[in-house]
Parts: sequence; structure tokens; C-alpha cells
Amino acid sequence: MLITLDPLRIDGRLTVQKHGDILTINGEFYDFSDLPEGATYPASEINCPWITGDVERIGGSIHVTLILPHGANPSAAVAHPAPIINPPDGAIAVPHDEETANVEA
Repeated sequence: MLITLDPLRIDGRLTVQKHGDILTINGEFYDFSDLPEGATYPASEINCPWITGDVERIGGSIHVTLILPHGANPSAAVAHPAPIINPPDGAIAVPHDEETANVEA
């Protein structure tokens, strides 16, 4: 799995968990296990405000871009986050700053 983070100035906190090809994003489940190789789910067909852009399976791996919320003065880790490549199952460490950490979207 490849998770790209797209920083955006909004209040909120992104929490992500992974189990195989299933992501739990802020408590909501998104199952991409039936996405065949080379196929795409258009962003317009995925009912998730945190997913920006299409979801694709490339080389057997799910590629997804998620909004990364941040406050007025994000740290470098939040303003320019590294992609998350092949995360293990479980909670995914998503960069955040304290000013957005205490606000739920």
C-alpha cells in the first residue's frame, strides 16, 4: 500500500488503521480488496471526505491519497509529509501538530 498525504488547512485530525487492503479512516471502513490489478476507483465514487483523488491498484499495491489536516502554522513534517509505503497492519502513524490534534472533524 502507498498512502500519499495531501496537506490542507482545515480543522480536524486524521486517524488511519490498515488491515490488508481495508482502511479505517476516522472510524469509517473502506474495503479496497476487490479492486483488481490496474483498476481505479474514481474519487467521485468513494464516499469519503478524506480521500482525495482516485484509488488505484498498481503492482499489486493499493495507492491512495488522503487529506492531512493542519492548522495555521504546520510543522515541516505536516506541511511536507513523506509518503507512507507498505505500512504494517494496525494503526498508521500520521504526522500531526498539537493545534489540530485535539479537534475532531
